[in-house]
Amino acid sequence: MSFRVKCKALMVSGLGCLVALIFLAGSPLKAQDPSPGPHHGIALYGATLYPNNFKHLAHVNPKAPKGGILREHAVGSFDSFNPFIIKGKPAAGLSPLYPSYVYVTLMFQSYDEPFAQYGYLAKTVEVAPDRTWVEYELRENATFQDGSPITPEDVIFSYDTLKTKGSPLYRAYYGSVGKAEKTGPRKVRFELKDPKNRELALILGTFPIFSKAYYTKYPFDKADLNIPLGNGPYRISKVDPGRRVTFERVKNWWGENLGPMKGRYNFDVITFDYYRDTDVAFEAFKSNEYDFRLENSIKKWVKDYNVDPSKKDQLVKLEVPDRDSGIMMDLVYNLRREKFQDRKVREALGYALDFDWMNDNLFYNQYKQCYSYFSKTELASQGPLPPEERAILEPYKDQLWPEIFEKVYTPTKGDKNGNSRENLKKARDLLKEAGWIVQDGILVSIKTKEPFVFELLLVQPEMVRVVSNFITNLKQLGIQVKLRVVETSQYISRINTYDYDMIIAATGQSLSPGNEQRDFWSSKLAHIPGGRNYGGIQNPVIDHLVEELIQAKDRQTLVNHARALDRVLLWGHYGIPLYYSPVNRYAYWNKITHSGKFPKYVFDIDAFWARDNRKGS
Repeated sequence: MSFRVKCKALMVSGLGCLVALIFLAGSPLKAQDPSPGPHHGIALYGATLYPNNFKHLAHVNPKAPKGGILREHAVGSFDSFNPFIIKGKPAAGLSPLYPSYVYVTLMFQSYDEPFAQYGYLAKTVEVAPDRTWVEYELRENATFQDGSPITPEDVIFSYDTLKTKGSPLYRAYYGSVGKAEKTGPRKVRFELKDPKNRELALILGTFPIFSKAYYTKYPFDKADLNIPLGNGPYRISKVDPGRRVTFERVKNWWGENLGPMKGRYNFDVITFDYYRDTDVAFEAFKSNEYDFRLENSIKKWVKDYNVDPSKKDQLVKLEVPDRDSGIMMDLVYNLRREKFQDRKVREALGYALDFDWMNDNLFYNQYKQCYSYFSKTELASQGPLPPEERAILEPYKDQLWPEIFEKVYTPTKGDKNGNSRENLKKARDLLKEAGWIVQDGILVSIKTKEPFVFELLLVQPEMVRVVSNFITNLKQLGIQVKLRVVETSQYISRINTYDYDMIIAATGQSLSPGNEQRDFWSSKLAHIPGGRNYGGIQNPVIDHLVEELIQAKDRQTLVNHARALDRVLLWGHYGIPLYYSPVNRYAYWNKITHSGKFPKYVFDIDAFWARDNRKGS
């Protein structure tokens, strides 16, 4: 599905001055029964949670005061306000999918349900009984920030432009959607070419809407700092190229009293200041130079939140149970490299990782090892292969590895010593079977005598200590790892062109996986620049399983197919599982505050408000 998942695990993630454990709050909501005709919302399976004409989301304060400033941060720099193409470094605060500060979408994705949406730009949504089309009726009062109305022509233009001029991911993501056409003064209909794909009717609600008139004057596919014409709650008001971008709240914005928006977007000004690296950014936060951060470093969380004693009571730390998504954070092999195409080689290198040693020595035993591509969700495969999953995989038995049917997958753990002799022996045996032997302390190919050397590409310097023991163990196997840390823009460029041997990737999974699985695993997308099939996986069985998952007719069928797909990915040894945190960790200065309630699946910073009336500089 289209999912709101922030890849939190890309940095090392973790207790300090004031800890508040926050649990889900708010009165229970009763699911609404669907009825014929256009609806105010739509769910992938079953009914929506919120009723028609609901006043506000359960976690917000509908009377939250407007005003003040929210100071946020980013790392690196930026040179573009266009996040929809692969060129340039887009500024923070803009999003290639979903509502952003500047752009709206047709629908708002619920923060309280696995996959449900409510009208945003669209007043209503209607799906054909045979699921061959979905139709949206736009709100009468919706306008761009220059006062011009948002029309069906703008929606159609946005859809067509993203598919033809946007990132290649859009063409893949909307590959099963046909033409869009105007069907009324404020109505637009999309053709669904795959009626079995229940998700199609929902993913169309997630693309940003642009002004057709504006982009007849300015090229859409250009990466620059020309301030775009938006239609959302904020406009870009100031820019210091590469250093700061400032968003200003649009007064009397047309959407501010809608049910999904009431009590949100409360700050008059939102700024993103850029810092050279994560360590500098962290020190800036402790000096109260910005207001809020998601803490991904467990070391920082446990040891380093030492602020001025006079300010100690002003700093709030939250640990919120992480229920919003599944996750696989792993060391990903690039199968576009010949040395990693042998599954035995990939399995062998996994034995060099000692997670228990890492957790003891680096992570204060705060993490858990990833055990699935859907870790910590009901979608994760666990235990022996059950009959319902066996029935899915049996038709492909001749093309799959026998372990899938005979064994239980468990990630390699090590012995907490950092250099498990037993595991390294297993690795040597597998490497020998794959045609690699040690000569003079160097692992070489039996056929070509070429040494086994590869580069591990990183973008965060703090990840060096995470992989150090892994690299040491590989050296004992005769493998040389060239560790390279690059700055953000170079990293993005190399990722987009698949110019790496191994990287650390965090694959965030929604609770209703669907079309995005093609982006992650599809053979067709393995070589498209800017894609998300980082491993270059090209496996026809996985391709079939992805399509079957997308066409799941009900929730249980979806779960079974996700678990079956998970088993194949795990036993393919396409990556080496690392870790995840069972909680999300946030810190903020008490100049901003919130209702004390949190939605089930998303931490909503946009429901905060200012305690004071600070002005933006």
